[in-house]
Amino acid sequence: MDALHNPALPLTWRDGFARLGTTFATPWQATPLHDLQWVSVNHRLAQALGLPQDWQHRPGMLEVLGNGQPLPGASPVATVYSGHQFGVWAGQLGDGRALLLGESCPPPGAELGPQEWQLKGAGRTPYSRMGDGRAVLRSSIREYLCSEAMHGLGIPTTRALSLVASPDTVLREEAETAAVVSRIAPSFLRFGHFEHFASRDNVQALVQLIDYVDTQNFLALPPTPPGRERALALLEVVVQRTARLMAQWQGVGFCHGVMNTDNMSLLGLTLDYGPFQFMDGFDPGHICNHSDHQGRYAFDQQPRIAHWNLFCLGQALMPVIDDVQATVDVLNTFTVHYDQAWGEQLARKLGLPASATATASALGERLLNLMARQQADHTVSWRTLSNAVRDWTGREDDVTAFAELGRQLGAGDAWDGWLKDYLQAMRTTTSTPTLQGDAMRRVNPVYVLRNHLGEIAIRRAREGDFSEIETLLSLLSAPFDDRPGFEPYAAPAPPWAQSIAISCSS
Repeated sequence: MDALHNPALPLTWRDGFARLGTTFATPWQATPLHDLQWVSVNHRLAQALGLPQDWQHRPGMLEVLGNGQPLPGASPVATVYSGHQFGVWAGQLGDGRALLLGESCPPPGAELGPQEWQLKGAGRTPYSRMGDGRAVLRSSIREYLCSEAMHGLGIPTTRALSLVASPDTVLREEAETAAVVSRIAPSFLRFGHFEHFASRDNVQALVQLIDYVDTQNFLALPPTPPGRERALALLEVVVQRTARLMAQWQGVGFCHGVMNTDNMSLLGLTLDYGPFQFMDGFDPGHICNHSDHQGRYAFDQQPRIAHWNLFCLGQALMPVIDDVQATVDVLNTFTVHYDQAWGEQLARKLGLPASATATASALGERLLNLMARQQADHTVSWRTLSNAVRDWTGREDDVTAFAELGRQLGAGDAWDGWLKDYLQAMRTTTSTPTLQGDAMRRVNPVYVLRNHLGEIAIRRAREGDFSEIETLLSLLSAPFDDRPGFEPYAAPAPPWAQSIAISCSS
């Protein structure tokens, strides 16, 4: 028991989701790994949680975040859920390689409120099915970095506090070494948690889940009576949050890769980083997951799939709502919310006022078509536009600042026509080009976690060099800031990056 108290962290621990009981989660212990070592710790997140500067050096912390050493006041559990995978009902799933350690209550003055702590890669659970419950260093590095990259971009996401490695062997396509990521979120509830109990006609459990979400204030639901009204209110908020999340993904060219219903966060967070990718050369139909042979989760399909997944959630809530038309009416607002969020996203990216969403949507779609025609780099193109606006004189007849973007997008009538219309729209605003460009540079990043950057970090880590992980963590935590000397990290992907294959096993 002494190890439980050795870290002496200024946090109070309690059972979060586990308080619902064994119908929802099974008490479980991690399967220990050997010779644990820290790969990286996320000091920014630790500070937001209210942890002391030396937290990772305190005795017992490596065992907590590597081997799931139980924390005082909390009982580790694996949760059960079900879901649709690639559009097909998969039945019972659950935390097959995740262990929910408990919920931390922050000290006074901490930036973040109560948070659930979860280990990914902690070993087999009752829901592992045929899996080994482990995560490999390769995929763990990708999740660790990408969750913080998304946070840096201002996109709702689970976050990662630490990455721990072990020399223990894990078999995938080849023998690899094990790793554990500690994930942090207010809640890890998924659409699949509700689907599970609906599939078993357990209305009581559905009501318990809905009331739990309301009591914990995860979604800031409006005051509603229990039952039908509260379930409808929950669905409405989830529809809105999911629509906004999809617009944010599309805005930075993020491909999730596996948008199964069990990978959809009820809170509207980006959840489960597997075969993800930030777009290099822009291709609306890009498929980042080499296991997705039908292209179900192609980049341009993500909003549509999110809407489909929401219908699965709505169907799961039907035993409580008991009103098909009311449920469908709420679900059908997704398109309105998404179009609004997408228009606002494009307005920010183009430097136009939020009131000009119609103009921004039209200009933004035309610009994306120009990018697609040339397979222009998505991130570089938007950043180049931001810099061009900042350097523009403000005269419609002066297009010198936009010459570089024109070269990237293929100079011609289509480009000339777009630029003319864009500059006309920009001149109707009350701001100056310098201020507009600066605002755009705070929306259009210079750094994203490109596949080849992650691959370089992985290769070096396999040789025992974790320095590239720290470099990327620093850059991706402030992705809108130019860093002199780090220009290669902002450059388009090299040709060899096309050979990187990312699949569900990643």
